[in-house]
Amino acid sequence: MITATFHLEGSRITSVQVEGHSGLAPAGEDILCAAVTSAVRVTECAVNDVLGLEASVKVKPDKALISLKLPGGLGQTNESTCQTLLTGLMVYFTQLQEEYPDNIIVMEV
Repeated sequence: MITATFHLEGSRITSVQVEGHSGLAPAGEDILCAAVTSAVRVTECAVNDVLGLEASVKVKPDKALISLKLPGGLGQTNESTCQTLLTGLMVYFTQLQEEYPDNIIVMEV
């Protein structure tokens, strides 16, 4: 099971952590794992490489874990952009959860 946990401070998403395997197919052939990983990587690229914000990223392949944590003190424009990106990621994962309820869970903490 994939667990996607979005950490919030009030209504602000501060980080996301994704952990686990969906179990739909063997490693390297699993479309759900690929979709989730790709979505997190695109979000990370937008935040770090396009916006240049230096969000903390941790990848632990042995635990099937990837996390992204926004830095503090973002200006209004960057904060708004990051919240749009992370909210879009949460909506996408929620839609995947509706399609694959036995394989992915989305949580807000």
